[in-house]
Amino acid sequence: MRFASTRGNAAPTDIDAALVAGLAPDGGLYVPEAFPCVDFRAPAASLAETALHTLSPYFDGSSIRGRLEAICATAFSFDAPLRGLHGRGDHLLELFHGPTAAFKDYAARFLAGSLDALRVPGAPPTTILVATSGDTGAAVASAFHRRDGFKVVILYPDGKVSPRQAHGLGCWGDNVRAFHVEGSFDDCQRLAKQALSDEALRIEVSLGSANSISLGRLLPQAAYYAHAASRFHAAHGEPLNVIVPTGNLGNACAAFVARAMGAPVGEIRLACNANDTLPRYFTGADYDAQPTRATLANAMDVGAPSNFERLRHWHDSDAALRAGFIAQSVDDATIRETIRTAPTRHGIVACPHTATGLKLLEDLRVRGDARPWAVVATAHPAKFETIVEPLVGHAVEPPPALAASLASPAQSFPLADDYGALREVLVSG
Repeated sequence: MRFASTRGNAAPTDIDAALVAGLAPDGGLYVPEAFPCVDFRAPAASLAETALHTLSPYFDGSSIRGRLEAICATAFSFDAPLRGLHGRGDHLLELFHGPTAAFKDYAARFLAGSLDALRVPGAPPTTILVATSGDTGAAVASAFHRRDGFKVVILYPDGKVSPRQAHGLGCWGDNVRAFHVEGSFDDCQRLAKQALSDEALRIEVSLGSANSISLGRLLPQAAYYAHAASRFHAAHGEPLNVIVPTGNLGNACAAFVARAMGAPVGEIRLACNANDTLPRYFTGADYDAQPTRATLANAMDVGAPSNFERLRHWHDSDAALRAGFIAQSVDDATIRETIRTAPTRHGIVACPHTATGLKLLEDLRVRGDARPWAVVATAHPAKFETIVEPLVGHAVEPPPALAASLASPAQSFPLADDYGALREVLVSG
């Protein structure tokens, strides 16, 4: 299995090199040259087994193929249950049962295990550089915390994440440092990409990426879609359609990958907040990245989604891409109303991101769509208690792992939106 750059100006490489590099030398994102065809007709008993079944073809010939089962067992040690909602055919795919209560825990732990297995004994430490709009950074910090041979540098937009998200970024210490940047997530992402593409810097510092630009984040996320869809199909005999709250497009791309490999995933719809770059594109406008707008669903506050480059690569034309997806924006007022009514209407308390997906589901039902749909629940509502609790009228208790991190002291450092300042941080160690 070989992996090519979306920009076509770098030689294809193997999975090991793609994981270590993060970004292709030409600035593109790595993608498999072809999707393997996998038989998902017999659902696995556990998510970890489905992950191994899904990921094994990509690791044929890898130096860590023999350790893949153990890596999957650790990364996917907590379930991703498909929960029935009040409406007939309505489901919630709960992806927030990991240590930082967000879907990104699965892939961050898989990537950490893989990079650890690929590490050459005695090599200088690798600095994992990650830009986050709220949840990625904490998941990466948790996955790499106190892992020998790794440092983590987190960039997040100052004042644009929830208080509990900010605490979850700065509570680790040891080999993890968090920096609040004077700018938006897109600014943080631009700085991270600039560093990863700086060949002179990479001679001085061993750098790796844990953003969704990394192949090691994309591929493992396909596992929970394959697991949920295969089990649903075995029970009901039809594909499971999914609504994915969408910011940087990594999670939605993973659903596409699972379907392309043969998992019985049906239609994929993209739930966006007021950052409407994707909804405008999928309704016919030219792709035109926009300045980021701050919203209640802050982890989706992305005006220039990196993984759009992957989606475009996988389709022959804009027309073909537009035919494959529908994207819809949900404004803050509607997010609030959806959170307020979710306990009665759906039987759950929803985070602001999950609420965008619930709104799309409600609209589908109003229009008479009777197909089975799963809304992807990307984070636990307790991470957004200042938004959620006043709307539902009661406290939302954090799960134990999140509560433990909130009880730890937290510290982050200021960083200007300036590449020179970031470069100095990375070189100084």
